[in-house]
Amino acid sequence: MVGRQPENSLRSIKKIKVYPMQNGAPPSSSQRRQFIAAAATGLALSAAAQPSSPTPQEGSVEKLERSGTRVAGFADAEMDYQLLRQLGSVRYGGASVGECLALAQRIGDADPAAWVREFAAAGARQKLDAGARLARGHAVSAFDQYLVASNSYRAAEYYSGVHEPQHAQLGRESRECFLAAMRARGIAYEAFSLPFEDVQLPAYYFRNPAAKGGRGKTLLIISGYDGTLEETWLAYGRAAIERGYHLMLFTGPGQMDTLRFYPGITFVPEFERIGRVALDHVLARPDVDPARVALMGISYGGYFATRIAAHEPRVRALIANSPIIDLHAYMTSFVGFNPADLSDAEDIRLADIGKIPPGTIPAQTIAMMHNLMLRIGGDSLKHTYQRLQAFRVTPEQLKEIACPSLALVGQGEGKEPQAQSERFCQSVSGPVRQYVFTAQEGADSHCQTANLAYSAAVSMDWLDETFA
Repeated sequence: MVGRQPENSLRSIKKIKVYPMQNGAPPSSSQRRQFIAAAATGLALSAAAQPSSPTPQEGSVEKLERSGTRVAGFADAEMDYQLLRQLGSVRYGGASVGECLALAQRIGDADPAAWVREFAAAGARQKLDAGARLARGHAVSAFDQYLVASNSYRAAEYYSGVHEPQHAQLGRESRECFLAAMRARGIAYEAFSLPFEDVQLPAYYFRNPAAKGGRGKTLLIISGYDGTLEETWLAYGRAAIERGYHLMLFTGPGQMDTLRFYPGITFVPEFERIGRVALDHVLARPDVDPARVALMGISYGGYFATRIAAHEPRVRALIANSPIIDLHAYMTSFVGFNPADLSDAEDIRLADIGKIPPGTIPAQTIAMMHNLMLRIGGDSLKHTYQRLQAFRVTPEQLKEIACPSLALVGQGEGKEPQAQSERFCQSVSGPVRQYVFTAQEGADSHCQTANLAYSAAVSMDWLDETFA
């Protein structure tokens, strides 16, 4: 995944207050009627419809609330999206609503340091709890807690600077908790590496337990700028396994999983080189049916997967969520201007990041800009965006995609992602379908983070029908 589009926002939900009796003085008849009325309507009086509560006076009834936790996001759009992302993982066991909201209450708006601190502490607490439960023989509970811990560490990893040792440490903790969850539940997996130049790219393979010999349908998934192998298993991998697919999750240079072991490695535009290695590996497996090999890309992975499919006829079905064919234009739409056109005097250099006066630029913006430069491989903002111009899939390359394709995009993602999805659909030579997720479905945000199960239903059902 990548940072959200400004159109998406987690809306605050009206608070619920309840007004029961306080120990002490007996309530008046009018107070009793108020409480009974509240109980009769399911104790669902909206705080928005009630006057503010006065300080209880002697002999009065204190207004008791059913919870001290509040459903409220952040004013900052990016941090609000990251909270929504964490909440969305609840559907497949990556978090709990209550813990996410409790953490949000302790994090200042657009304060990345506080976010890292709180989610890292939550991950440590959840990991400790999982280990204690496993030691007492509660494997199912341990599995659940290890998964939550893994995703808490991933959330902390997101806002941690890629140049800091803590970044790799948090990422490895996320990985270890995920693998501990698999072991606790007895889920068979292979953690291995794909060779690429002088590095080993992390990958996972899950053979579907329902496969009874022979060759089966297989889904390869690659995430994007800040998604991880573990988060991808939560978001779509678990759904794929439930539907009978063998599953391979892989990653490339510059992605989060690789940075955990190779700090400083940058993205490469020619992602078909990684795709070739991944396909060589999966097609060498005796349980994989080469006629039913699908590739799914999420966020930046929409670019990676599209680029791979344009060069690899061994991909028999493609799911691009969303289909990014020009990463430079996509990223430019986030800032509203083209940093590649900055003059040297206006440019922000990598060496200047630590010298920006406090309060000049929000801390969160500085952190994200710093990470982008390091991971794309530019020594300044201008040069970073100039380098992004190489990350594109040409119209001629798109025509080479002859396999069935599914283009997914959210209504709330903005004009540029929607326009690129349209161009993708118009340019590929094979059969293509586009699905635009809506706000009514609760899935209009980037990568449908708020309704992952519905996104999985759309994508996996299409794939089932394609391979039928």
